[in-house]
Amino acid sequence: MARTPRILHLLLALCILSTKSTSSSATSATDAFLGCLSTDIPPRLLHTPATPSYSALLLSSVRNLRYILPGTTRPLAVVAATEPAHVQTTVRCGRRHSIRIRTRSGGHDYEGLSYASLDRNERFAVLDLAELRTIRVDAARAEAWAESGATLGELYYTVGAANHTLAFPAGSCPTVCLGGQLSGGGFGSLARKYGLSADNVLDAVVVDADGRLLNRSTMGEDLFWAIRGGGGESFGVVLSWRLRLVRVPETVTVFSIRRSRNQSAIDLITKWQEIAPVLPWDLYLRVLVQNQHADFVALYLGGCSRLLYLMRDHFPDLGMKQQDCQEISWVQSTVFFAFFTTSKPLELLLDRSGKPNYYLKVKSDHVQEPIPRLVWESTWAWLEKPEAALLMLDPYGGRMGSISPSATPFPHRKGNLYQLQYYSFWFENGTAALEKRMSWVRGLYKEMEPYVSKNPRAVYVNYRDLDLGTNELKGNVTSYAKAKVWGVKYFKGNFERLAAVKSMVDPDDFFRNEQSIPPLPAAKG
Repeated sequence: MARTPRILHLLLALCILSTKSTSSSATSATDAFLGCLSTDIPPRLLHTPATPSYSALLLSSVRNLRYILPGTTRPLAVVAATEPAHVQTTVRCGRRHSIRIRTRSGGHDYEGLSYASLDRNERFAVLDLAELRTIRVDAARAEAWAESGATLGELYYTVGAANHTLAFPAGSCPTVCLGGQLSGGGFGSLARKYGLSADNVLDAVVVDADGRLLNRSTMGEDLFWAIRGGGGESFGVVLSWRLRLVRVPETVTVFSIRRSRNQSAIDLITKWQEIAPVLPWDLYLRVLVQNQHADFVALYLGGCSRLLYLMRDHFPDLGMKQQDCQEISWVQSTVFFAFFTTSKPLELLLDRSGKPNYYLKVKSDHVQEPIPRLVWESTWAWLEKPEAALLMLDPYGGRMGSISPSATPFPHRKGNLYQLQYYSFWFENGTAALEKRMSWVRGLYKEMEPYVSKNPRAVYVNYRDLDLGTNELKGNVTSYAKAKVWGVKYFKGNFERLAAVKSMVDPDDFFRNEQSIPPLPAAKG
């Protein structure tokens, strides 16, 4: 009887000693990692929780306040790289001292994976590429080299200044950086004419898991294929991209036509589903549904008179009129899609300072058959709830349907009418607001399940959604079987090939996060 307390006391003592030993070991590894970084990286670029600049830099690219809530795991350091050697040093030091690296260009990942971890025990550093933002345009060759930290707005502005008839197909948010946009594919208003951003990448410079600097010829076609749409942070750190610029007219036309429910918005959306994907490739017509209204927003690579003819021929029910048109340059159209007006100056594309002050949860789908009108009636009821936010409907077709689903990791090509995004954002802090808003977007997503793509229910990887599943370790690498649950939803038949590339370039799984590509098991290879 007397021995029992002694045994418990001994076990407790051993537990305390073990904890102290583990803590001491972790501190030692962190110190060694920081010491390793400091040999090649200037102190002004290395930010730790002990430096005054740490929080400001960490928060500078946070685009979702859900991932700075109390209890969020913070990085051991933020490295503000200004040259390739800084990236190489960070990768090599991370591997040497078992510190994971999360790479951030613009921080727009919907689930914050470039700067936050769900694992409270993970020791990681953030490699911030915001200062790697040089853009060089060669108008004569219709090409550009752009670094991953350059924003879309900066690219659009620079291309527009170099030549009024050149453009680059990418998204509508000017503060998204090229690293994230191109790594996931890059959908935007020129996709029906010219495909995704990733379809127009000619070369890239990558730091691999060994810290080597590679280009297309030295990395090989398998890795070059994988980085153009295979999702960020799985294969290495892409520093810069060589881009094919595309031709546009000197004058393009845009419009935004708003219709409410009592102005046949539901009928118009129902008809739009079959019309928008088969419009001429020069015409992109999306729908935004918010605050009891549907906004039909268009970009046409041509003049207003021709657009009027096309709309009257293909979609007369929308009732487009001459006064709805605005004829502008292509670079001005990027301002229009970003800020819903043509009156803002082009210089606004260069503004990187704006930070959202909201919490965010997004889910997405692909639609392959028109959703019946009765379903849109039911969906509208969801949009009348106080916590409702926004639906985005982006048409496919055109060039999107003519590219092979295996040309890049992005597989969502022929057979899809449009992409549907459920966008929930809110400003109130607290658990009640969080649960209410998350419940709304998840509830609507569940409601739409019978009417969207199946086997798998397909998702665009740049609309990252951790509800689809998260990774688990098997030994010291990510479980392929566990990752496949979410992986096939993003990549369909391309997932196994991505895992095979991972096995070739990063078999030890150094570059990993909650939804990174796992190495392909030897048995499957």
